[in-house]
Amino acid sequence: MTNVIELTQASKVYSGGAAQTALEDVSLSVAPGEFVAIMGPSGSGKSTLLNLIAGLDRPTSGSVQVCSQKLEGLSEGQLAKFRRSQIGVIFQFFHLLNNLSALDNVLVAAELAGTRRQEARRRAEELLAQLRIADKADAYPAELSGGQRQRLAIARALINRPPLLLADEPTGALDSRSGDEIMELLDDINRSGSQTIILVTHDAKLAARCARRIVTLRDGRITDDTTLAPSPDVAAGRLVSFTTGEVRR
Repeated sequence: MTNVIELTQASKVYSGGAAQTALEDVSLSVAPGEFVAIMGPSGSGKSTLLNLIAGLDRPTSGSVQVCSQKLEGLSEGQLAKFRRSQIGVIFQFFHLLNNLSALDNVLVAAELAGTRRQEARRRAEELLAQLRIADKADAYPAELSGGQRQRLAIARALINRPPLLLADEPTGALDSRSGDEIMELLDDINRSGSQTIILVTHDAKLAARCARRIVTLRDGRITDDTTLAPSPDVAAGRLVSFTTGEVRR
């Protein structure tokens, strides 16, 4: 089975004044369907690693392969096209378009990928219903709570059915209750649809609760890579369907 992510001795050095090494010789493989948490203190290289995987930054040396595509050889235009079809990104501060309705925020991502309007609308409405914000389709981001805005951002990230979902501190701007709900949603998405998820977080308890593998960075290097035991629900073969909310055995 081909890995969704394959980093081989990837390094990133930022120039400008004194050169700063953000990542150094990082090798990392992620299989389809994994839920991996990336942890580490501030300045450890978490965001740089996520940016390399997303094709938002390029390695100084080494190789970054995502969904069987080596990213360092692509032009900026090719990278943008690749991201639209293969990667969904959830940001800490939502990055929604305030002048568009909730539905149109989701539709924009699909239309940029070339999906026909009717098909895109059907998929967007389905996602808003699954994420329990269908009644907010005509609302604008300023009219939504933080948790609702993050659900909307998740719908936008999933609209093109990307094989890889990247979540950068997705609960950092939320209260604890909304944050718990968002993590439960990501957990359901991963378990019911085998969606590969990479989560960047500073919260060890959150990572241990949702991820099945924790990769720890320090000073730009991987210092630990631990696979966790499955939760009781998974061990018993019980999954919560993201689509229906029913327990499956």
